[in-house]
Amino acid sequence: MTLLLKLVLAPLLVVASSLAGRRWGDRVAGMMAALPIVAGPILLITSVEHGTSFAAHAASASLLGLVSLAVFAVAFAHASRRFGWLPALAVAWTATVAADVVLAPWTVGPYWGLPIVLVAVVAARILVERLAAAPAVTAPAVTASAAAAPAVTAPAVTAPVTSPWWDLPARAAATAVLVLTVTGISAAVGPVVTGILAPFPVATSVIAAFVLARQGSSATVRTLVGLTRGLPAFAAFCFLLAVLLGPVGTAGAFAIAVAGALTVQAPALRRPARQDSAVQPRR
Repeated sequence: MTLLLKLVLAPLLVVASSLAGRRWGDRVAGMMAALPIVAGPILLITSVEHGTSFAAHAASASLLGLVSLAVFAVAFAHASRRFGWLPALAVAWTATVAADVVLAPWTVGPYWGLPIVLVAVVAARILVERLAAAPAVTAPAVTASAAAAPAVTAPAVTAPVTSPWWDLPARAAATAVLVLTVTGISAAVGPVVTGILAPFPVATSVIAAFVLARQGSSATVRTLVGLTRGLPAFAAFCFLLAVLLGPVGTAGAFAIAVAGALTVQAPALRRPARQDSAVQPRR
């Protein structure tokens, strides 16, 4: 059952978020990726295999892991302006691992972890939104002769982006490989390191890398803007698990945590969906 969760649940959720991005825009895809579509199954498996106390400590540590996820968003957004998807991923993963190494020795409870991660998320959102507002390409200077020439206005043409048949299966397969890798490493390292690793940008890496490879930096930055907007819902999920797993148990705590995350996410998810659907080509 746990192997089935690792191989099926997270890849299916990544595919769902990708389809949402195609329908409603890049920001919505990022916000869907900000939901605990990988960390949720990891923490659920942890609770089933090691008990609620272990999982509650892991969920509390996951709040600090979200700081590393915010670092990933900023690093990948800036790297996408200069590099292709593989170097950008290497830069962002290096920054994320460095943040995890710094955060791993710290032990904070959920009531301290929540405000820490919210401050980090706000800072990351400001940095990524500034990058989204900046021009991606500097226009060449206009010479005097060119300025004197009559202007010709070409009609605007919006070409849809067509994805190949293997796009979604490749995203699902890459997610499954990454989930198996992260859970395999975290299985024997205890609740704190397990919790720090649970929000490691598995689904986000897959989505961001594919968007950069297929659509370029601007779409990638928009996706990561959506990610930073969605991280408060992820934080609410981890916080509720950390405080409820002990008194409520696995089923009740996960039900409340999922409901809480969706409640926090819903207002922000509706807003960019309306904004992006007007300008996003179907693909």
